[in-house]
Amino acid sequence: MALGGVIQLDTVDLGWSLGIMAIAVALSRWQRLGLETQLVSATGRSLLQLLVVGYVISAIFALNHPIPVLGIIAIMLSIAAKVTENRITGKLKGLFPLIWLSLFVSSGLTLSYTLILIIQPEIWYSPQYLIPLAGMILGNSMNSASLSGERLSSAISQNSLEVETYLCLGATPSQAIASYRKEAIRLSLIPTLNQMMVVGIVSLPGMFTGQVLAGSDPLNAASYQILILFMIAFTNIITAILVTEGVYHKCFNQQAQLIIHR
Repeated sequence: MALGGVIQLDTVDLGWSLGIMAIAVALSRWQRLGLETQLVSATGRSLLQLLVVGYVISAIFALNHPIPVLGIIAIMLSIAAKVTENRITGKLKGLFPLIWLSLFVSSGLTLSYTLILIIQPEIWYSPQYLIPLAGMILGNSMNSASLSGERLSSAISQNSLEVETYLCLGATPSQAIASYRKEAIRLSLIPTLNQMMVVGIVSLPGMFTGQVLAGSDPLNAASYQILILFMIAFTNIITAILVTEGVYHKCFNQQAQLIIHR
């Protein structure tokens, strides 16, 4: 059924979409890949999570009040920080506040710049803009934080003798791990840069595709997608800088001695 230029999907259509995953499960079983349980679990979780999110965001849209809007973003931010902490090596403890603050600062700066100078909605907390924009940049900055934090902590651990040699020669902790930190930041930005290099040629991102399916003008959809890509790149580099700064401090004590080893 079409509504406002968009073909609406009902429960029957959703059932048919589950058929796609049923075929994927059958293919896994046919090829003896052993992925059936994971595919079923992922399908169930995706279905449940997205339906719940859909109902919650619908309620927030109806309320149109800053408290629930900021509340849902705070929950998204906390979950992203916890997932990131779990992905970084277990040798470092107490990373959650550091990661949470890094994601908060990077996403806050990006959203503030975008909403104040570019989109300029009638109300700054407009859930139509704030929630989806926050979700997109948090999802990507979470990956950037995970990649940079894990790479740096692993590099310091694997090269602890080299780091301690630099310290013995009079280098500061920042100088001793500078090359590892730069490499960790570069690594975290590779997925973003690769996406930007081929966008529109090899892939059509979700923002662009979603707006086109919703009936928006393709040029306007492209403009929003450009904005999203730039927001993601900006947020990711700030996140990687802040996370690696915090992670390397966690690797040394107050006497500038390395406390994480191979």
